[in-house]
Amino acid sequence: MSRDRSFLHWLWPAFLLLGLLGIWEVAVRLDDTPRWMLPPPSAIAQSFRADWRLLLEHTRVTLLEVILGFGLALVAGVLTGVAIDSSIVLRRAIYPLIIASQTIPMVALAPLMLIWFGYGLMPKILITALIGFFPIAVNTVDGLRSGDREILALLRSMGSSGGQRFRIVRVPAALPLIFSGARIAITFCVIGAVFAELVGASAGLGYLMERSAAQFQTARVFACIVILAIMGIGLFSLIAIIERLALPWRRFHTESSE
Repeated sequence: MSRDRSFLHWLWPAFLLLGLLGIWEVAVRLDDTPRWMLPPPSAIAQSFRADWRLLLEHTRVTLLEVILGFGLALVAGVLTGVAIDSSIVLRRAIYPLIIASQTIPMVALAPLMLIWFGYGLMPKILITALIGFFPIAVNTVDGLRSGDREILALLRSMGSSGGQRFRIVRVPAALPLIFSGARIAITFCVIGAVFAELVGASAGLGYLMERSAAQFQTARVFACIVILAIMGIGLFSLIAIIERLALPWRRFHTESSE
């Protein structure tokens, strides 16, 4: 039954997508819209066939930036969340700064990254990590605070140390929220990597989109967008799979509630 539900879960979006693509194809052809303005899906598919080597080369660059940026955001976000939870002083000092950092427009910060670190891989990774850092850090803090107070009080009365309470209660309570933050962050990281490439790069899907748009290769621009969408969905699904494997009790609880 669970497999049937999973199949239906993906079947309806697939039908909707195919319907929208069909309407798009017919509407563009009936209206005789120029391909440089709005190519039909068939033209985008042709671009995939004609430019697959070029698309693959730039996809590798963007995917590397996303993975490295997300990894940096994950480590920094979790460590920052643990530090905030472990000290009232740090919580009062750091937490407001993290929230305030989200008011800084990345469009103003990205050029500074290029000035400080050049046009190589490093500024792209840092911009991607900065965008993915916030949801992980905030969810880590909220997750560590969500530990059962009665169990914590019981362990404290039994003479357990702070490290034992952290390992036994706080970490298991925080993991679901950390994974939720990671799922959000990985999609943000895809956006962040493309934005960093649009600001200044010599490779990557963002760079290829900008160059193709300047050459009126609109079908190739749409091909890049499709790849980015697939990349975001794939990475999101990968983290969801890791979560199911790492937190089996959460999966069983979800299935039983359904």
